[in-house]
Amino acid sequence: MYVWMRLLRVAATRGRRGPYRLGEESRLTFRCLPTDVDMNIHLNNARYMMLADMGRIDIFLRSGLVTAARKRGWAPMLGGLQTVYVREVRLWQRFDVVSTIETWDETQIIGRHRFLLDDGRVAAIILTTGGIYDFRGKRFVQVDEVMGALGHQAAPRPLDAEERAFITSHQGLRARAKLLS
Repeated sequence: MYVWMRLLRVAATRGRRGPYRLGEESRLTFRCLPTDVDMNIHLNNARYMMLADMGRIDIFLRSGLVTAARKRGWAPMLGGLQTVYVREVRLWQRFDVVSTIETWDETQIIGRHRFLLDDGRVAAIILTTGGIYDFRGKRFVQVDEVMGALGHQAAPRPLDAEERAFITSHQGLRARAKLLS
C-alpha cells in the first residue's frame, strides 16, 4: 500500500515542481520507513529500484510523456539497470532521489538516479536504460520521434565512457538471456 501512496503523492504534487525540461532534474524527498528496511535496518535493495521508478514516473508525468504515449499507444519500458551502493540509508532517515535523462541513442534512453543524504553525500547511484514501446507498431520508437512528440528539438550528447560500458554490458547480458530462453 505504501508504494501506491508514494505514487499518488508524486502524481498529486507534480504541478508544484513544474514542467520537466530536458537537462533538468527531478528531485523527490522520501523518508526510509519501517516497510523499506531489511535485516540491517537500512533501505533494502528492492526499495532503491522502486524509488527510482518514482523519479522516472515524475519525469514521465511532468514532461508530458504520459499524455503523448496514451494518444499514440506507446508505453515507457525499463530495459535494465546497474546499481552501486556507497552509503546506507538508515530507518527514518530523509533522503532525495534525483533523477535525470542523461542522453539517448536510437531507441535507448539513458537515465540516472542519485540517492542523496541530507548532507549531500551520495548513498547510491542507479544507471538505467529504457525505451518507448509502440504497441500498435510492435517496435521501440526512435527517441528523436519521442522528443518531437514532446516538442523538444534537442540533440543527444555522445555517450560517455561509463554509459558506453553500461550499454555494452547490458547488450551482452541481454543476448545471453535470449540464448538461455
